[in-house]
Parts: sequence; C-alpha cells; structure tokens
Amino acid sequence: MKKWFVSFFAMIVICSCESKQTSPQQVESTVTESSNSSTDEQKKESKKTILFFGDSLTAGYQLNEEESFPSLIQNKINEAGLAYNVVNAGLSGETSSGGKNRIDWVLRQPIDVFVLELGANDALRGLELKSAKSNLESILKSVEKKYPDAKLVIAGMMAPPNLGDEYTREFNKMFPDLAKAYNAKLIPFLLDGVAGNPELNLQDGIHPNVEGQKIVAQNVWKVLEGLL
Repeated sequence: MKKWFVSFFAMIVICSCESKQTSPQQVESTVTESSNSSTDEQKKESKKTILFFGDSLTAGYQLNEEESFPSLIQNKINEAGLAYNVVNAGLSGETSSGGKNRIDWVLRQPIDVFVLELGANDALRGLELKSAKSNLESILKSVEKKYPDAKLVIAGMMAPPNLGDEYTREFNKMFPDLAKAYNAKLIPFLLDGVAGNPELNLQDGIHPNVEGQKIVAQNVWKVLEGLL
C-alpha cells in the first residue's frame, strides 16, 4: 500500500509536465482526426454523444488513442448496438480549476452523457478541497445549464493518506456527495483493481497500461451501461 501512495504522489510531476505540452486545440485536433470519412460523419449525426472530461487517466497517458478506456467504452457500445459516439476530452495535468476554465470550450458540442473525471491532481498537489469541490460543482452546473437533459456520471478517486486523515476522508467523500447533489451516477473508484498493481500500470507506477485500461473500462461500463 505504501508503494501505491509514493507512486500515486509522483503523478504531480508527470501530469504537470504533460499539461504544459497539451492545449485544447490539440485535443480538438485529435477528436477531429478520429473521423475522416464523410459517411462516418453522417452516421454520427444520428447518434448521441458521451463526453469524457478528465485528466491524463481519461486521455490515456502514453498509450495509443484506441487503447484508452473511453475508446474501449466505444467498442463496448458498438458491440451492444447502441447509438452513441464517445468523445475523449481528457487533458493530461488537468486540475479542477483547469477543467472549470475549459468546460465552456468543450460544451460547444452537444452532449447527452457527461462523464466527469477530475480531482486527482488537486489531491496530489494538496490543493484546498473547498476550492476543488467548488470547481467541480461549477463544471456540473455549466453542463446542467447548457444541456439540462444530459445524464451525469462522476468518477470517484481516492487521495493518498499521507496528506492527513481529515484531507483524505473529505476528498474521498467529495465524489459521492457531488453525485448525490447533482443526481449523477457514481463510479466508486475509477482505478479499482488497477491502482498499486505494477502489472497493470506503466513504468511510472501510476497510469494504467493497456491491460489496466481494460479494467478501468470495465469499472466505467458497470455504471454507464445502465444509462444508455
């Protein structure tokens, strides 16, 4: 368990570095390049949209796009014959504050399901939880205001206890509290079964590898499937 705390805390350096190199324009380019065929575009117009809004965990750090858990969710959706398209709006290094500043740009496209995966970097940097919760609430309110019929899903995270019992307890509690307040479905712990397992993470010991992403996708699908 101690190794997980140390590895998890190291995410600060990695994610901060990535944040400086990635911009909303680059995310937009990635999303655009994923659909080149005009026929595919016509098909997509008739489908609903699931937006994954998060940090490096959602972005699929150091993996190919098709190996990230949002892409794996798209595969599951296709296999189930459901009319949904997945958009991966993950941005490495993103904090709740960064997400708050970016949300209006992301909401320029219509969405039907919004999956919020942010907060881990706030904990890793020991940022004030009151501000983090306020930022996440602001994001959820923005979604509700622009797309009141959109379904909400919140990915729960866990803070390393070396930040103190009170901080850890309040951080872990923040996600179910938000889910209850905004009538959102809760993924209890996004990295359940993956965190701390070297066989399921990259060499940094933090980010899920290809096999780890499959488990994360399953954690998400358990909650998401019932909404679609």
